[in-house]
Amino acid sequence: MTTASHPNDPENEYARDNSVLDPRDFRKALGNYATGVTVITAAGENGAGVGLTCNSFASVSLNPPLILWSLVSYSPNMVHFQNASHFAVNVLGASQRALAKQFATPAIDKFAGVSWIAGLGNAPILADTVATFQCRGADRYYGGDHVIFLGAVEAYSYNGGEPLLFAQGGFGQFVAES
Repeated sequence: MTTASHPNDPENEYARDNSVLDPRDFRKALGNYATGVTVITAAGENGAGVGLTCNSFASVSLNPPLILWSLVSYSPNMVHFQNASHFAVNVLGASQRALAKQFATPAIDKFAGVSWIAGLGNAPILADTVATFQCRGADRYYGGDHVIFLGAVEAYSYNGGEPLLFAQGGFGQFVAES
């Protein structure tokens, strides 16, 4: 078992490059928590769709219905998501590994060959996902090297399909107990 600790130093807790923790090892530890895989989409500055693979999606509140996701501050997509009125969280199914990889890889047109329709605020809604949450951008918070986007859910859909999971650097599937 690998163990690491961070001294309790409130003065410098959020200071950039001030952590005694090894960032790679910390990421490896976080990788032991399995997450769902999503593609976050929005209408870009020029009206074209923008999207990226994301596993930092979480429910915040049922009443009002709020969700969050985070994006690294230096992402080339940051300006599009900060200026978009709406974004969509497309929860990928177990058979959509290729789609997760497509949106995780830098490309001129990540939507090439992808079936989608325009949702609220023209955010792309991808076809055949297990769930979709259409959100109005409600707020943003800055945390370390990421921006946390809070979304007010205005519409959602789901089909009960099997979700795609990500843990320890790889994709997998959920196997329920029998």
